[in-house]
Amino acid sequence: MTALALDAIDLRILDVIQREGRITKLALAERVGLSPTPCWTRLRRLEKAGIISGYHARLALRLVAPVTTVLMQVTLGAHRQADFDRFERAVRDIPEIVACWSVGGGVDYFLKVVTRDIDAYQRLVDAMLEREIGIDRYFTYIVTKLVKDDSVLPVADLVGAR
Repeated sequence: MTALALDAIDLRILDVIQREGRITKLALAERVGLSPTPCWTRLRRLEKAGIISGYHARLALRLVAPVTTVLMQVTLGAHRQADFDRFERAVRDIPEIVACWSVGGGVDYFLKVVTRDIDAYQRLVDAMLEREIGIDRYFTYIVTKLVKDDSVLPVADLVGAR
């Protein structure tokens, strides 16, 4: 897949909508220095190219219900492609697993798990082990304090535009 060529205006559009996903088209156009129609055309092009993959609200879940966040390190017992595929299919079906990264090194995966409490987390792990999805070892790290959770990516820096 060929990368879409991005100019400074495209980068400003990406920066603004990451921070303010609900911004109006008119306000976005003003912020990036375009009239509304060309700005809308660029935004649609970025969406169609898949660079903008969606618009989401960030929830302060702790204001809704008690929550425990756990980072889980997983090593599989076998390392054939079918083993990785089976584990990844299972993970996609578990809503409490909100992120999963396949990594190189001494472990196979890091997972971010959000549950009501530690007991709920342990029940989830027990169910995963019962399903026999290939877990050989796992380590649990309880998040005690959120220091930074910023989903805004430094796009201009990453493409070398600054």
